[in-house]
Amino acid sequence: MALRIEREAAAGVALVTLDRPAKLNAIDLETAGELTALWRGLRFDEAVRAVVLTGAGTRAFCTGIDRNVEVPQPPSPYALDDPLLRIGPKANDLWKPVIAAVEGMACGGAFYLLGEAEFVVASREATFFDPHTTYGMVSAYEAMAMAQRMPYGEVARMALMGTAERVSAERAYAVGLVSEVTEPGGAAAAALRAAAVIAGCPTEAVQGTVRAVWAAKEAARTQAMAQAPALIALGNLPPERQAELFGARGGGGEPRVR
Repeated sequence: MALRIEREAAAGVALVTLDRPAKLNAIDLETAGELTALWRGLRFDEAVRAVVLTGAGTRAFCTGIDRNVEVPQPPSPYALDDPLLRIGPKANDLWKPVIAAVEGMACGGAFYLLGEAEFVVASREATFFDPHTTYGMVSAYEAMAMAQRMPYGEVARMALMGTAERVSAERAYAVGLVSEVTEPGGAAAAALRAAAVIAGCPTEAVQGTVRAVWAAKEAARTQAMAQAPALIALGNLPPERQAELFGARGGGGEPRVR
Protein backbone atom coordinates (compact mmCIF):
# COMPACT_ATOMS: atom_id res chain seq x y z
CA MET A 1 0.00 0.00 0.00
CA ALA A 2 1.30 3.44 -0.97
CA LEU A 3 -1.20 5.24 1.27
CA ARG A 4 -1.46 5.26 5.04
CA ILE A 5 -4.83 6.17 6.56
CA GLU A 6 -5.36 7.05 10.21
CA ARG A 7 -8.82 7.85 11.52
CA GLU A 8 -9.56 10.00 14.56
CA ALA A 9 -13.07 8.75 15.21
CA ALA A 10 -13.89 11.22 17.98
CA ALA A 11 -12.92 14.20 15.82
CA GLY A 12 -14.42 12.83 12.59
CA VAL A 13 -11.11 13.39 10.78
CA ALA A 14 -8.95 11.11 8.61
CA LEU A 15 -5.24 11.69 8.06
CA VAL A 16 -4.15 10.37 4.66
CA THR A 17 -0.41 10.05 4.07
CA LEU A 18 1.32 9.47 0.75
CA ASP A 19 3.73 6.82 2.00
CA ARG A 20 6.57 6.57 -0.50
CA PRO A 21 9.25 8.68 1.21
CA ALA A 22 12.12 6.94 -0.59
CA LYS A 23 10.55 8.15 -3.86
CA LEU A 24 9.75 11.61 -2.45
CA ASN A 25 6.12 10.49 -2.40
CA ALA A 26 5.99 10.42 -6.18
CA ILE A 27 2.85 8.82 -7.58
CA ASP A 28 3.05 5.60 -9.55
CA LEU A 29 0.07 3.85 -11.13
CA GLU A 30 -0.61 1.86 -7.97
CA THR A 31 -0.69 5.01 -5.85
CA ALA A 32 -2.94 6.74 -8.37
CA GLY A 33 -5.38 3.83 -8.17
CA GLU A 34 -5.29 3.84 -4.38
CA LEU A 35 -6.06 7.57 -4.25
CA THR A 36 -9.04 7.15 -6.57
CA ALA A 37 -10.37 4.26 -4.47
CA LEU A 38 -9.78 6.19 -1.25
CA TRP A 39 -11.76 9.26 -2.26
CA ARG A 40 -14.62 7.22 -3.64
CA GLY A 41 -14.71 5.09 -0.50
CA LEU A 42 -14.78 8.13 1.78
CA ARG A 43 -18.01 9.24 0.11
CA PHE A 44 -19.73 6.42 2.02
CA ASP A 45 -17.86 6.77 5.33
CA GLU A 46 -20.12 8.84 7.56
CA ALA A 47 -17.59 8.75 10.41
CA VAL A 48 -15.14 10.85 8.39
CA ARG A 49 -16.25 14.47 7.99
CA ALA A 50 -12.94 16.10 7.06
CA VAL A 51 -9.62 14.89 5.63
CA VAL A 52 -5.99 15.98 5.95
CA LEU A 53 -3.66 14.93 3.13
CA THR A 54 0.11 14.93 3.67
CA GLY A 55 3.30 13.15 2.62
CA ALA A 56 5.55 10.85 4.62
CA GLY A 57 8.86 12.29 5.81
CA THR A 58 10.07 15.88 5.67
CA ARG A 59 11.71 16.00 2.23
CA ALA A 60 8.56 16.16 0.10
CA PHE A 61 4.80 16.34 0.16
CA CYS A 62 4.72 14.92 -3.37
CA THR A 63 6.90 15.29 -6.46
CA GLY A 64 4.28 14.35 -9.03
CA ILE A 65 4.30 11.28 -11.19
CA ASP A 66 7.06 8.72 -10.65
CA ARG A 67 9.57 9.08 -13.49
CA ASN A 68 9.75 5.28 -13.79
CA VAL A 69 6.09 5.02 -14.75
CA GLU A 70 5.32 4.27 -18.38
CA VAL A 71 1.88 5.37 -19.49
CA PRO A 72 0.99 4.03 -22.97
CA GLN A 73 -0.61 6.73 -25.08
CA PRO A 74 -3.07 6.42 -27.96
CA PRO A 75 -1.58 7.48 -31.32
CA SER A 76 -4.11 10.27 -31.85
CA PRO A 77 -3.08 13.82 -30.82
CA TYR A 78 -6.71 14.33 -29.79
CA ALA A 79 -6.49 11.78 -26.97
CA LEU A 80 -4.33 11.79 -23.86
CA ASP A 81 -4.23 9.27 -21.02
CA ASP A 82 -3.16 10.99 -17.80
CA PRO A 83 -3.23 8.76 -14.69
CA LEU A 84 -3.20 11.80 -12.41
CA LEU A 85 -6.52 13.21 -13.62
CA ARG A 86 -8.45 10.99 -11.17
CA ILE A 87 -6.28 11.30 -8.06
CA GLY A 88 -8.07 14.27 -6.50
CA PRO A 89 -11.16 14.28 -4.29
CA LYS A 90 -13.30 16.49 -6.54
CA ALA A 91 -12.53 14.31 -9.56
CA ASN A 92 -14.10 11.47 -7.57
CA ASP A 93 -17.19 13.36 -6.40
CA LEU A 94 -16.02 13.71 -2.80
CA TRP A 95 -17.30 16.94 -1.26
CA LYS A 96 -15.96 16.47 2.24
CA PRO A 97 -13.34 19.14 2.97
CA VAL A 98 -9.72 18.19 2.32
CA ILE A 99 -6.81 20.16 3.78
CA ALA A 100 -3.29 19.65 2.39
CA ALA A 101 -0.35 19.69 4.82
CA VAL A 102 2.95 20.31 3.02
CA GLU A 103 6.43 19.58 4.34
CA GLY A 104 9.37 19.87 1.95
CA MET A 105 8.86 19.92 -1.81
CA ALA A 106 5.54 20.08 -3.62
CA CYS A 107 6.02 20.10 -7.34
CA GLY A 108 4.65 19.08 -10.73
CA GLY A 109 1.85 16.57 -10.38
CA ALA A 110 1.45 17.46 -6.71
CA PHE A 111 -0.63 20.36 -7.98
CA TYR A 112 -3.36 17.95 -9.07
CA LEU A 113 -3.84 17.28 -5.34
CA LEU A 114 -3.26 20.82 -4.07
CA GLY A 115 -5.64 22.14 -6.70
CA GLU A 116 -8.48 20.06 -5.28
CA ALA A 117 -7.80 20.75 -1.60
CA GLU A 118 -9.87 23.36 0.22
CA PHE A 119 -6.74 25.04 1.55
CA VAL A 120 -3.06 24.39 2.14
CA VAL A 121 -1.03 24.50 5.35
CA ALA A 122 2.75 24.47 4.85
CA SER A 123 5.90 24.23 6.92
CA ARG A 124 8.22 27.21 6.78
CA GLU A 125 10.71 24.99 4.92
CA ALA A 126 8.22 23.92 2.23
CA THR A 127 8.86 24.91 -1.38
CA PHE A 128 6.67 24.83 -4.48
CA PHE A 129 7.87 24.57 -8.08
CA ASP A 130 6.90 23.23 -11.49
CA PRO A 131 9.67 21.37 -13.38
CA HIS A 132 7.82 20.74 -16.64
CA THR A 133 9.44 23.29 -18.97
CA THR A 134 12.94 22.36 -17.81
CA TYR A 135 12.37 18.82 -19.07
CA GLY A 136 10.60 19.72 -22.30
CA MET A 137 7.03 19.24 -21.12
CA VAL A 138 4.01 21.53 -21.23
CA SER A 139 2.68 22.54 -17.82
CA ALA A 140 -1.03 22.36 -18.60
CA TYR A 141 -3.17 20.76 -15.92
CA GLU A 142 -0.75 21.84 -13.19
CA ALA A 143 -0.65 25.48 -14.24
CA MET A 144 -4.42 25.50 -14.73
CA ALA A 145 -4.94 24.17 -11.21
CA MET A 146 -2.65 26.80 -9.71
CA ALA A 147 -4.28 29.56 -11.76
CA GLN A 148 -7.35 29.02 -9.56
CA ARG A 149 -5.28 29.76 -6.43
CA MET A 150 -2.54 32.22 -7.40
CA PRO A 151 -2.30 35.47 -9.38
CA TYR A 152 -1.61 35.03 -13.08
CA GLY A 153 1.92 36.43 -12.92
CA GLU A 154 2.91 34.14 -10.06
CA VAL A 155 1.58 31.05 -11.84
CA ALA A 156 3.26 32.02 -15.09
CA ARG A 157 6.58 32.68 -13.40
CA MET A 158 6.55 29.40 -11.49
CA ALA A 159 5.52 27.37 -14.54
CA LEU A 160 7.96 29.04 -16.94
CA MET A 161 11.02 29.09 -14.66
CA GLY A 162 10.95 25.31 -14.21
CA THR A 163 13.49 23.93 -11.77
CA ALA A 164 15.48 27.19 -11.71
CA GLU A 165 13.25 28.73 -9.06
CA ARG A 166 11.21 27.59 -6.11
CA VAL A 167 8.43 29.44 -4.31
CA SER A 168 9.00 29.54 -0.56
CA ALA A 169 6.24 28.93 1.95
CA GLU A 170 6.33 32.62 2.90
CA ARG A 171 5.90 33.70 -0.73
CA ALA A 172 3.18 31.09 -1.25
CA TYR A 173 1.38 32.52 1.77
CA ALA A 174 1.74 36.08 0.45
CA VAL A 175 0.17 35.20 -2.92
CA GLY A 176 -2.63 33.07 -1.48
CA LEU A 177 -1.55 29.51 -2.28
CA VAL A 178 -0.91 28.74 1.39
CA SER A 179 -3.28 29.77 4.18
CA GLU A 180 -1.01 29.07 7.17
CA VAL A 181 2.74 28.68 7.67
CA THR A 182 4.02 26.55 10.54
CA GLU A 183 7.35 25.63 12.02
CA PRO A 184 9.08 22.63 10.40
CA GLY A 185 7.26 19.41 11.20
CA GLY A 186 4.10 21.22 12.26
CA ALA A 187 2.01 21.33 9.07
CA ALA A 188 0.02 18.15 9.65
CA ALA A 189 -0.78 19.03 13.28
CA ALA A 190 -2.02 22.48 12.27
CA ALA A 191 -4.10 21.01 9.46
CA LEU A 192 -5.60 18.42 11.81
CA ARG A 193 -6.62 21.15 14.25
CA ALA A 194 -8.40 23.03 11.46
CA ALA A 195 -10.00 19.82 10.18
CA ALA A 196 -11.35 19.02 13.66
CA VAL A 197 -13.04 22.43 13.84
CA ILE A 198 -14.61 21.93 10.41
CA ALA A 199 -15.68 18.37 11.22
CA GLY A 200 -17.49 19.70 14.28
CA CYS A 201 -19.88 21.72 12.11
CA PRO A 202 -23.05 20.21 10.57
CA THR A 203 -21.86 18.10 7.66
CA GLU A 204 -24.59 19.16 5.23
CA ALA A 205 -23.64 22.81 5.64
CA VAL A 206 -19.94 22.04 5.30
CA GLN A 207 -20.28 19.99 2.14
CA GLY A 208 -22.69 22.50 0.62
CA THR A 209 -20.14 25.24 1.26
CA VAL A 210 -17.36 23.17 -0.32
CA ARG A 211 -19.49 22.72 -3.42
CA ALA A 212 -20.40 26.42 -3.51
CA VAL A 213 -16.77 27.56 -3.34
CA TRP A 214 -15.76 24.98 -5.94
CA ALA A 215 -18.59 26.01 -8.26
CA ALA A 216 -17.33 29.59 -8.21
CA LYS A 217 -14.22 28.57 -10.12
CA GLU A 218 -15.25 25.35 -11.84
CA ALA A 219 -16.62 26.82 -15.06
CA ALA A 220 -13.35 28.51 -16.03
CA ARG A 221 -11.31 25.49 -14.91
CA THR A 222 -13.39 23.06 -16.98
CA GLN A 223 -13.06 25.15 -20.13
CA ALA A 224 -9.31 25.47 -19.65
CA MET A 225 -8.78 21.76 -18.99
CA ALA A 226 -10.58 20.88 -22.22
CA GLN A 227 -7.66 22.44 -24.11
CA ALA A 228 -4.94 20.66 -22.12
CA PRO A 229 -4.63 17.40 -24.11
CA ALA A 230 -3.96 19.19 -27.40
CA LEU A 231 -1.48 21.59 -25.79
CA ILE A 232 0.44 18.70 -24.25
CA ALA A 233 0.41 16.63 -27.45
CA LEU A 234 1.74 19.56 -29.48
CA GLY A 235 4.27 20.92 -27.00
CA ASN A 236 5.84 17.94 -25.24
CA LEU A 237 9.21 16.67 -26.41
CA PRO A 238 9.47 12.93 -27.14
CA PRO A 239 9.89 10.86 -23.94
CA GLU A 240 13.51 9.95 -24.72
CA ARG A 241 14.46 13.63 -25.04
CA GLN A 242 12.66 14.40 -21.78
CA ALA A 243 14.70 11.65 -20.13
CA GLU A 244 17.94 13.17 -21.43
CA LEU A 245 17.03 16.55 -19.97
CA PHE A 246 15.98 14.97 -16.69
CA GLY A 247 19.30 13.13 -16.47
CA ALA A 248 21.15 16.39 -17.01
CA ARG A 249 19.11 18.03 -14.21
CA GLY A 250 18.31 20.92 -16.49
CA GLY A 251 21.95 22.01 -16.75
CA GLY A 252 21.68 24.47 -13.88
CA GLY A 253 22.91 24.82 -10.33
CA GLU A 254 20.97 25.16 -7.12
CA PRO A 255 17.50 26.63 -7.70
CA ARG A 256 16.75 30.08 -6.40
CA VAL A 257 14.16 30.19 -3.60
CA ARG A 258 12.07 33.31 -3.34
